[in-house]
This record gives sequence, C-alpha cells and structure tokens, in this order.
Amino acid sequence: METVKQFALITGATSGIGFELAKLFAKDKFNLIIVARNEEDLKTTASVLEQYLIEVITISKDLFEPDAAFELYEEIKDKNIQIDVLVNDAGQGVYGKFIETDINREVDIIQLNISSLVTLTKLFVQEMVNRGSGKILNLASIASKSPGPYQAVYHGTKAFVHSFNEAVRNEIKDTGVTITSLLPGATDTDFFTKADMLDSKAVQEGELADAADVAKDGYEAMKAGKDMVVSGFKNKVQVALGNITPDSLQAAQTAKVQEPVDGSDKK
Repeated sequence: METVKQFALITGATSGIGFELAKLFAKDKFNLIIVARNEEDLKTTASVLEQYLIEVITISKDLFEPDAAFELYEEIKDKNIQIDVLVNDAGQGVYGKFIETDINREVDIIQLNISSLVTLTKLFVQEMVNRGSGKILNLASIASKSPGPYQAVYHGTKAFVHSFNEAVRNEIKDTGVTITSLLPGATDTDFFTKADMLDSKAVQEGELADAADVAKDGYEAMKAGKDMVVSGFKNKVQVALGNITPDSLQAAQTAKVQEPVDGSDKK
C-alpha cells in the first residue's frame, strides 16, 4: 500500500528559523514546498534538504507584493498538492524612530508580516478544516507582548499576528486543526541586518538565541498542538513580567534595550 506523502509549506525557508524548521520537517520525512524571493538561495537550500531523501519543491515569490500570497496558493493548487502543515515564517522589521523611518518600507513590512500571513492562513485553514486535519505554525515574537520603540511597526505587526493566531485557533478548536504561535526573542539570524539594526544595544550587548533551538521549540509545540510557545527561559520570564507591567513602562524598558549603542538617534 502506497504511503500518502505529507507536505509542509514554509515561507522564509532559506535562512534563520525558517531554514532550521525546514530541516526538522525534512528529518521527519515531510516533503517540502519552500518559498523565498531569491531563486539561488532556494536552490542551495533545496540541495541541503534533499539529503534527507524527501521531495523539495521551490517557489520563488516576493510576499511583499499584494498578490503574491494568492499566486502562491494557486500554484500549489495547480500542482494538486495537499498542504498538511503551513509555516508562516517570512517576516522583516525596520529600525529607527517612527518619525524618521521610510513609510514605504513600513507599508511593505505590514504587507509581508500581516497581509501575506493572513492570506495564506485563510486559504489553507479553510482546506484543513474541510478535511478535519492540519497544523499551522505562525511566527510571532516576544515583541508581540510589548510596545517597541525603535521598532514600532515590527512590534505592532507581531502583536497582530499573535492575537490573530489565538482568535482563529479558538474559532476552529473543534475541527481537528491547530494553530500555534511561536514567540522567539532576539535570535541569531539575518533579521538585524535586513532591519539595519546592527548598532542597537539588543545586538551589540544582548545575547542572541540559536535559531536551531528556537525552531525546535516551535516545532515541538506545533506537533503537540499547543496554542503558543515562548522560546527561551529569559524570554519566558520577560513575558511573564510583562503581563503585570504597564505598557508605558514596558515601552520605556524596551527603548533602553533597543536604542543605538552610542545613544544617538537612529535615522
């Protein structure tokens, strides 16, 4: 009897937490559809993942574009592939005071972090609920739990993602489908380079988590069907304390952590 092949769809799969998650799925013999913008990065990543003797399909898609998530869904439908697990990992931030940062860049980040994630979640969760099975892992952040001076838009998008995850999870609680929210802290990925944040205290003076450890926490929570997981003991403590700390005080504390190391205004 032929074994039914399971597929996981992972956005942002060529680096950081997304790549580490892809390896975990590959080790468990999930076939993969990996999505990123750069075709060469996708080919390189696929060659690594194929060593686990699975099928890897690459799709180059710029999820900053408003129609890209819909196009991605249609391409997968055209391939007649059932997505058993969806991982929305792709996300970016921009660093600096909101009055000084580029609004076009921030609107793009809202499109990537929120609109594309919501679109893919909507389209695939409908299929999953109809058949009564499936899992979704959406990348939030401990940034979702506090206001974030110098990353106001990023923190805002992640607050949306986590709230969205918990709300939809409640709506589908009796369907056999689960949504899990992964909340990492500062992690050793290319996020800070893309966000132009390398001179922040969070990077220069903070301790960055290992992406593989974060991925493992998220993967195990997803498999267990948990609603959320905060990755890392210090982050768990920070979130717990944040739950009883006024937002204004949290904003002041976060500003001290994220401000430039030289104390100058980040433009």
